[in-house]
Amino acid sequence: MEESGIEEAGSAPSMSLSRWVDGSEVDSESPPWSIEDVDAAGFGEEHQSMLRRRLVKKPRRVDSLDVEAMTVSNAHRHGEKDISIWTTLAMAFQTLGVVYGDMGTSPLYVFSDVFSKVPINSEVDVLGALSLVMYTIALIPFAKYIFIVLKVNDNGEGGTFALYSLICRYAKVNLLPNQQRADEDISSFRLKLPTPELERALCIKEMLERRSCLKRVLLLLVLMGTSMVIGDGILTPSMSVISAVSGLQGEVPGVNEDAVVIVSIIILIVLFSIQRFGTGKVGFMFAPILALWFFNLGSVGIYNILNYDTTVLRALNPAYIYFFFKRNSTKAWSALGGCVLCITGAEAMFADLGHFSVKSIQIAFTSLVLPCLLLAYMGQAAYLMKFPSSADRIFYDSVPEILFWPVFVIATLAAMIASQAMISATFSCIKQSMALGCFPRLKIIHTSKRFMGQIYIPVINWFLMVMCIIIVTTFRSTTDIANAYGIAEVLVMMVSTSLVTLVMLLIWQTNLFLALCFPAIFGTIELIYLSAIFSKIKEGGWLPLVFATFFLCLMYIWNYGSVLKYQSEVREKISMDFMYELGSSLGTVRVPGIGLMYNELVQGIPSMFGQFLLTLPACHSTLVFVCIKYVPVPVVPQEERFLFRRICPKDYHMFRCVARYGYKDIRKEDHHMFEQLLVASLEKFLRREAQELSLEMSLPIIEDDDEFVSSQIGVDELQVPLLSDKGAHRGQSSTSEGSFLSFHLEEDTGLEYEIAALREAMDSGFTYLLAHGEVRARKESWFLKKLVINYFYGFMRRNCRAGAANLSVPHMNIIRVGMTYMV
Repeated sequence: MEESGIEEAGSAPSMSLSRWVDGSEVDSESPPWSIEDVDAAGFGEEHQSMLRRRLVKKPRRVDSLDVEAMTVSNAHRHGEKDISIWTTLAMAFQTLGVVYGDMGTSPLYVFSDVFSKVPINSEVDVLGALSLVMYTIALIPFAKYIFIVLKVNDNGEGGTFALYSLICRYAKVNLLPNQQRADEDISSFRLKLPTPELERALCIKEMLERRSCLKRVLLLLVLMGTSMVIGDGILTPSMSVISAVSGLQGEVPGVNEDAVVIVSIIILIVLFSIQRFGTGKVGFMFAPILALWFFNLGSVGIYNILNYDTTVLRALNPAYIYFFFKRNSTKAWSALGGCVLCITGAEAMFADLGHFSVKSIQIAFTSLVLPCLLLAYMGQAAYLMKFPSSADRIFYDSVPEILFWPVFVIATLAAMIASQAMISATFSCIKQSMALGCFPRLKIIHTSKRFMGQIYIPVINWFLMVMCIIIVTTFRSTTDIANAYGIAEVLVMMVSTSLVTLVMLLIWQTNLFLALCFPAIFGTIELIYLSAIFSKIKEGGWLPLVFATFFLCLMYIWNYGSVLKYQSEVREKISMDFMYELGSSLGTVRVPGIGLMYNELVQGIPSMFGQFLLTLPACHSTLVFVCIKYVPVPVVPQEERFLFRRICPKDYHMFRCVARYGYKDIRKEDHHMFEQLLVASLEKFLRREAQELSLEMSLPIIEDDDEFVSSQIGVDELQVPLLSDKGAHRGQSSTSEGSFLSFHLEEDTGLEYEIAALREAMDSGFTYLLAHGEVRARKESWFLKKLVINYFYGFMRRNCRAGAANLSVPHMNIIRVGMTYMV
């Protein structure tokens, strides 16, 4: 049941400003009033001065829906200009303990896995494998991520969902139809629409917006990338820890495979238990250990090169890659699956970007991580040139005997830290997907008061721990886990390549040849590695695909059900004609108090309000419809968070508040502070409304004003700044000072009366009106839709974190009404 464009206004005003009545948001396509317009109208200097003050001065509003963000310093950091060099270096040091742990521990198992497929029969085998590893690191982490992908960030936020959010800002590809024109005026949008000259970008934008199948394909691509990151987060701790602990086997008498598994499980339990302390604390605690680890890799590598064979530097010649494949043919192809393990964790450089900054990640990689890794691999290759039979235990055998125990301890600690990269990336991806409506609501703990990106999700943390223990117990060796490792990493890299290419074409508007070179080069490399890894599906490679498929189905079903539920609410919203028939009493008794009705509609009155009117014997004297909406930006500045509107004429005392959040924003409120700030914001809204109403009535009515207003009535209600109770003044053209003062006094009296009524309602208390909704498929729906909605989506809704859980509200202040949404 659709509503007209005058839904929340009552009657149209005589003149329509293009600002909301709180003076902060531009929601109409018509330009705002300017001083030049006033001069043309022939005003005196006094009126010009008054108008300039009222239109230019912007009151600072208290944000009543982001209480905790007030305590977070530097919460809305969109760029890196204000970060000092010392802060950047400190963050670069932290990245060692969070971002580079996985890639840093790859020397533990890369060559042992490669040479389990290809026996060492000549120096060509060693030099070819070394050359493959060196150029893989140089092309994927260094060339692709450091120089290109890190720059395709969403205001400092990385990951597949950040790319999807960035694309959603430039093309309407989000399946949830709650977009508003006012969202584009948020400063963090940083929107630069394609110019008419670049027809290619416009054609891509139009094609994405027109075809719903492309929207779904894009969403599935993003969900698949996120699912692969989660799958990688399960395998990384298992692989890293067991590969480090396996050094005991063969070195310490009596240590067998069972002992290695038990020690690995103990370490995994400790690792996941310390996650609750937060990324920042873990990063500073782990960073010195990783710095020592990289120093160990580099120094041992130099020792091996100088002591055994300096000719391994010949591997810088990529011709040895050709010789390697020519000599070993299909075995060399299978060995690529082991070679790709040297870049596992590369995606964490992008996914963990929200925890740090682009420069800090770049500095750490180029100055420490890259040279130490290359020296480590060259050192191991030099050792294999002289002792080819040591391929199975190449890392520990290449370490001088006197340093075994110190290196073992550091390696074990480094393996724990290696897992931190993908665990943090998993938390970030799930937080983003929850904000964009693609994951059931879970409890999120923000572990830092300085940086908003550092979070901890208890349910996911313990789920990852249980899965890691099961994998270690089942596979029991690095060789078997390595068969399953790497598939998820390569698949998520391919998703990133696809999304970055789309960003280049749609947003960056890069030259077509250069834009296509990116997927042609890096996409081809990743396809080659993927084809090699797929050969190991039967040997354990199916495991990450099972995990990824599970999470992909979970996220898609949640998004699908949420979209259908929202569409159902839009169809069944209450018409304004019905509200006018009820009158200001709403067909019941209005008792003192403020009712806060949470709903998902950005326009219209939700059907749940009708259920409350039918169920409750009385209604609150002041009603506020609160809509929490996420927009495709990392953060929404505090001063731009609200869109306030009045619903119906003034005597109804009904308001709408749309609170906009980014997918990185914190939303956790103390209900007492929340209530006080909400009333303060509402008072400022009422005063601003009265000021602009007085200002409009003080302006002369131009001849074609009626035509201007009537042309605006059919527009979306959230784009027309209609002010209630102004229809009675329509057509009046008196601009005398006496009539203006009379009107101004009348408005002041009405304003003070309304504010007094609001404060009286506040003293009577707040009630949170929430819907306990059940979503059911229609009887005529297909069997598959009924199965998905009634059982899978219904199960997730019943067991996910309720929306009211974000508010610490006493249960006695909450009223719920049962709703059934037929979709």
